[in-house]
Amino acid sequence: MNMQVHRTNVAVLAGGPDAEREVSLMSGREIAAAIDAAGRFAAKLHVIDRLTADDLSAIAGDVIFPALHGPWGEGGPLQRLLEADGRPFVGSGSVAAEIAMDKMRTKEISQRIGVATPPACVLTSIDDACPVEPPLVLKPIDDGSSVDVLICRSADEVRRGRAQLHPRRKRLMAEKFIPGRELTVGLVGDRVGSLIEIIPSVEFYDYEAKYTRDDTRYTVNPDLPAEHARRIKEDSLRLYRAIGCRDLARIDFRYDDATDPARPTWWMLEVNTMPGFTSHSLVPMGEAAGGVPMPLLCTRLVEMALGRAAR
Repeated sequence: MNMQVHRTNVAVLAGGPDAEREVSLMSGREIAAAIDAAGRFAAKLHVIDRLTADDLSAIAGDVIFPALHGPWGEGGPLQRLLEADGRPFVGSGSVAAEIAMDKMRTKEISQRIGVATPPACVLTSIDDACPVEPPLVLKPIDDGSSVDVLICRSADEVRRGRAQLHPRRKRLMAEKFIPGRELTVGLVGDRVGSLIEIIPSVEFYDYEAKYTRDDTRYTVNPDLPAEHARRIKEDSLRLYRAIGCRDLARIDFRYDDATDPARPTWWMLEVNTMPGFTSHSLVPMGEAAGGVPMPLLCTRLVEMALGRAAR
């Protein structure tokens, strides 16, 4: 007698209404292909806009992998829909997602647990005083992929940058610019992956350097004092847990090895609860360097979501 074995179906969601829609579409395609390549689960990619609960319930699948980046898709609203839907899904729950998407709330938690982060303030209008002196970084409080990020090295540049960004951003963050090296570390489950140094060929790691340029260089396990590398990883895990993240995240740092030894050497910049899964993305890169290729990584993430449902 022939018996048909049901394979778990994974609905991969991509797109969304956020500025990072194109990145999400790339991530979704890569995730669906990786899950299919691994062979344990069957994946189907669903390109979405802004879902309602009814829209979500009409999408078939035993488990959901939301590959969205940005405030709606990664910062809580979609996660609340997924929690109400009841099916297991990959990634942080709505509370942790909302905290991590808000860079100032993330900084507050980071400071509370003793992980250094650059001084910053919130600017809600062009008339707000900015107590942070240049050089500083102007950025949206709740977006990613370096969208609308400006480095301002003088008061004039700050004024011009604010005039450019305030009309389309309700809240900006002015953050003290920290010179030095750009580091990131991925976490999968409660395991901290490899440190990666990012070396862009342009002034900073902007959207093009992340996704379209081929001259950005990456060094897995860069040359750092072993004690520093160990402590950066420890700080990453402490912050991940303090926020309440689950399944995966990526935490970005600046490493300042040329300043006053009395100052912190590494500074936490932000936490991403659904980092990219494109050909240029850093969590898959770090996992591959540690012997976990993309198909196995995506399969393990689906297994984590299913494991919660089974408890």
